[in-house]
Amino acid sequence: MDLQYLVREPQNITPKTPLLILIHGYGSNEEDLFSFVPTLPEDWLVVSFRAPMTTEFGGYSWYNIDLMKEEDRIDLPQAKESLDGILENIMKISNEYGLTENETHLCGFSQGGILAYALALQHPELFSKIACMSAYPEEKLLENIVKDKKKLERLRFFISHGTDDTVIPLEWGRKAADLLYDLSCYFSFREYMSGHGVNQKNYMDLMEFFKK
Repeated sequence: MDLQYLVREPQNITPKTPLLILIHGYGSNEEDLFSFVPTLPEDWLVVSFRAPMTTEFGGYSWYNIDLMKEEDRIDLPQAKESLDGILENIMKISNEYGLTENETHLCGFSQGGILAYALALQHPELFSKIACMSAYPEEKLLENIVKDKKKLERLRFFISHGTDDTVIPLEWGRKAADLLYDLSCYFSFREYMSGHGVNQKNYMDLMEFFKK
């Protein structure tokens, strides 16, 4: 799977250049989270992927959702294929730029955040900082997660959710705190007075997390 993407290259790229992968939500596109670029660290390589599937309103998605089916809300084969595709493209980009000693970070919103949880917990050795906004840990994508505390303790999670989110309920988002606590992961969980989105305080806290 060859994913289309936007990229912001730093002035100098070395084997240690940090890589940040941006994963947008359902119905959006690669330009959405790429708007974060002006306030991200200037020495990072930033890549924003476009999901492979089109939606009926002109955006893109990583997998189909059927809100009427409580048990089969997500199209699991599509979601797994997207996870494999994102991983494959991260490896391609790392090889292309010669990133052999760097840290790779993830930032996902909504559907992208759901995938970021799965990627980080299945492959903790590959990632460092993970931001999951307005998302939740989807149990069906977490069957093969790593439970080795030594591998998981290098991860740092930033979790944010709007108190008035009507798309992904706050209660779902809070499940992440329980999961990450049980896995002994380092995380901060923050709630904001907003709906399904990122308000200014949320944005500022996210940038602070990445700059630490």
